Amino acid sequence: MPVHPITAWTKEEARNMLALWIEAEKAVATGQSYKIGTRSLTRADLSDIAARIKFWRGELEALEDGKGQGMRVFRGVPRDL
Repeated sequence: MPVHPITAWTKEEARNMLALWIEAEKAVATGQSYKIGTRSLTRADLSDIAARIKFWRGELEALEDGKGQGMRVFRGVPRDL
């Protein structure tokens, strides 16, 4: 899974987004769509929700491992042996 060198969110934001998408998955599990009178609601596809959960889990893991804390710079000295 690719890790973004510079993230635009904090660990807390990533945790909140992951929790939000897990709740969305629970909502879809209880019913993909429903209708009340003339109004209807259709929830997102489960595959889309699963992809977002996977994304946010990866982002949270990267932040917790310290991999999303900014760009790393390495220096090298070319040598002619």
